[in-house]
Amino acid sequence: MPDLTPEPMPQAMISAQNIRKSFGTTPVLRGISLELLRGDVVAIIGPSGSGKSTFLRCLNHLETIDSGRITIEGEVLVDTDAQGRAQYVSDAKIRSIGRKMGMVFQSFNLFPHLTVLENIIEAPMLVKKMPRAAIVPVAEALLQKVGLLDKRDAYPNRLSGGQKQRVAIARALAMGPDILLFDEPTSALDPELTGEVLRTMRALAQEHMTMLVVTHEMGFAREVANRVVFMDKGEIVEQAPAAQFFAAPQQQRTRAFLQNML
Repeated sequence: MPDLTPEPMPQAMISAQNIRKSFGTTPVLRGISLELLRGDVVAIIGPSGSGKSTFLRCLNHLETIDSGRITIEGEVLVDTDAQGRAQYVSDAKIRSIGRKMGMVFQSFNLFPHLTVLENIIEAPMLVKKMPRAAIVPVAEALLQKVGLLDKRDAYPNRLSGGQKQRVAIARALAMGPDILLFDEPTSALDPELTGEVLRTMRALAQEHMTMLVVTHEMGFAREVANRVVFMDKGEIVEQAPAAQFFAAPQQQRTRAFLQNML
């Protein structure tokens, strides 16, 4: 007898529907809808000022939206009421949902007065109340993973930009997130340091970490992402599987952007 058990539905790790956001009278996000499934690596590309980073910051509540709906692993973060206004869940629930996501910023955001190891163990000890003895071996394993165990006792000012960003990735992973958000993780780096960060991200993709990556690295988007999203002027212009996106972009705006980038 064939197995007639239905396949489990792919779980949406992030579902954003009709997200709108303005700064003052300037619309920045004009009805963005995007879904991220478990294990997806989605690259968001587009010109500066297209709303990519703002969208990422809305997903983890670093910015608030004006209207729309965001769910993270099935839990509602924000929805729109009958008056068309965004209504967020309680602060405690926002924090709980936020722990499902780790964020890696373009400017590293390491604490300069803490060593590499201390930077990584700080949040798990403060937020998750993990004892130091429990989190130190986890932090050391993460440093080994990103190739920086020998820097555990160094301070950030002794590291290159690429090393700082790899520490920032280890720090995000130390909280045990299900999803990693990357906001232009290589834009502050010299070209020769970009490769070491992208290698770390490639390794995470091979381990099926769910990742949403705002990037200008077309090579990474082409080789590692399973889907590419092109944003311009606060809208999603086009999205497609990576190979299809680069081989046969459908929209003129996409083609013009790629001609400038490739």
